[in-house]
Amino acid sequence: MTLNFFSDAKFDFMKLSKITNFASLLLIIISIILLIFRGLNFGIDFSGGSLIEARFSKDTNISELRTILSAKNNKVQIQKIKNNISDKSDFLIRFPSNNKDQSKFVEEIQNTLNNNFKDITYRKIDYVGPQIGQELINKGIMALFLSFLFIFIYIWIRFDWQFSIGAIIALIHDAILIFGFYSLTQIEFNTTSIAAILTVIGYSINDTVVIFDRIRDNLRRNKKMPINNIINISVNSTLSRTIITSGLTLLSLMALIFFGGKILFSFSLATFFGVIIGTYSSIYSSSVILTKYDPRIYNKDSK
Repeated sequence: MTLNFFSDAKFDFMKLSKITNFASLLLIIISIILLIFRGLNFGIDFSGGSLIEARFSKDTNISELRTILSAKNNKVQIQKIKNNISDKSDFLIRFPSNNKDQSKFVEEIQNTLNNNFKDITYRKIDYVGPQIGQELINKGIMALFLSFLFIFIYIWIRFDWQFSIGAIIALIHDAILIFGFYSLTQIEFNTTSIAAILTVIGYSINDTVVIFDRIRDNLRRNKKMPINNIINISVNSTLSRTIITSGLTLLSLMALIFFGGKILFSFSLATFFGVIIGTYSSIYSSSVILTKYDPRIYNKDSK
């Protein structure tokens, strides 16, 4: 038994292509503006520095804690974390990179906290030097570049150059909007964020390939049918699969968002947003290029 909720669907997706193209362009411009003027909230993975997650046995005032730690570094960032233990306070304490030895600096901070507060449990301690942070940034950029390159080559070999250009446009669209999402929300951008972007790219291209397969088959069967009709038929025939797959993925991500904890929160929320964007782009951004460059016109073997 197969699930096919939209077996008789006849939605005219391409009718909205001009509107969706404008919306996509507008969102890309907004995302770029956000990245230029607001930037990303880099975690210590990329920016370097020290991160301490501490649990205090008694309720502690964040202002008092900031006053004490500002003497060590006035750029300290302190965030109170919710926990299920009402009489205890959890704090995320972050220091930007400095010229000191990070391990010794963390020891100084721990001594300062221990001298001013009793019964502190250090649940997490991380420190990264600025050189390592820059190296991670370079590797993250390289990972994104290589993923785009190999996807482009794969689509070109499997389909035609028109399909590969459409796929890359869709992936660039997805990546820029996710970066814009990180900039807008100021969720910490770290190595798991790169993993989230790569996950969305993989998800998006998988959905795109399914639609491309159907478009290619319909192009061969209907050599005189307008390309817009071909795309509409192809998207409608894969609509059940798209909705079921995306829906189940989003439900799984919602569980991670609410119950996965703060470590997975950044990854889960960005991936949730990315799956929505990736599903949208697989229908519009990747296929619209075919309306401008019909493979049957540009490829002799398709006639």
